[in-house]
Amino acid sequence: MDQQRRKYEANKLQKRLRRLAGQAIADFDMIRGGDRVMVCLSGGKDSYALLDLLLSLQARAPTQFEVFAFHLDQKHPGYPAHVLPDYLTARGVPFRVVAQDTYGVVKRVLPEGATLCGLCSRLRRGVIYRVAAEMGATRIALGHHRDDMLETFFLNLFFAGRLKSMPPKLVSDDGRHIVIRPLAYVREQDLERYARIKGFPLVPCDLCGSQDNLQRRQVKQMLCDWEKRFPGRVQSMFRSLRNVVPSHLADTHLFDFTGLRPPGAATGGDPALDEHCVSIPSSLNA
Repeated sequence: MDQQRRKYEANKLQKRLRRLAGQAIADFDMIRGGDRVMVCLSGGKDSYALLDLLLSLQARAPTQFEVFAFHLDQKHPGYPAHVLPDYLTARGVPFRVVAQDTYGVVKRVLPEGATLCGLCSRLRRGVIYRVAAEMGATRIALGHHRDDMLETFFLNLFFAGRLKSMPPKLVSDDGRHIVIRPLAYVREQDLERYARIKGFPLVPCDLCGSQDNLQRRQVKQMLCDWEKRFPGRVQSMFRSLRNVVPSHLADTHLFDFTGLRPPGAATGGDPALDEHCVSIPSSLNA
């Protein structure tokens, strides 16, 4: 592929990712004029892409909002502490770096071979919320993408017995902040390609990222296999997260089954006698 063609493909990908991020922001009212958005930059491809796309949207948005980056240096052995500050300084992005030895805490508290993600995540979250308050952030932006959301859905389904995923927007645990995920509509494979094109200086995680037996890895592989065998299945599953019919599940806290009385129309269709509740395209009924 010649240079002109590569540039064309890169611009095309950037426009698509920017459009998807902008659509998610609009659909879930993630950012408003005057907001101060703190982008949590881990050093991975997703958070780099998130920052890059938000800066691009900021330059084009009809309303003004601020963007600054935050990075937590968890004191991993051999961690290249200069990489992110050098990158952010070169791009002219305001940032704050906080050094806290969460790595040492996790390694000290948990036994060898244990899954580290849960404790590591809680420790990071506490620092993020504290810094957001100190910096006057009105939004905390995380780099989770579409595939992260689906993987979390299946992790909860398989291992926790819950229908739960990562919401595109939520109130933080301490009730003081709005957390947003502008990459909610973006595929991971597109972010991988975008990171290669942009040449982001990636910083690998030596904590949870080094564990090969994570349940999330298993779920990720399952989704990859499904997509290879049945193209479009993953996107269809993601659409289902936005098309929930509480009356056709079994959560008595979510839907008042005890209050159902005839006469009355079904709220999600009436497939009571159907063996398979699958919508058939109208073209097939002709």
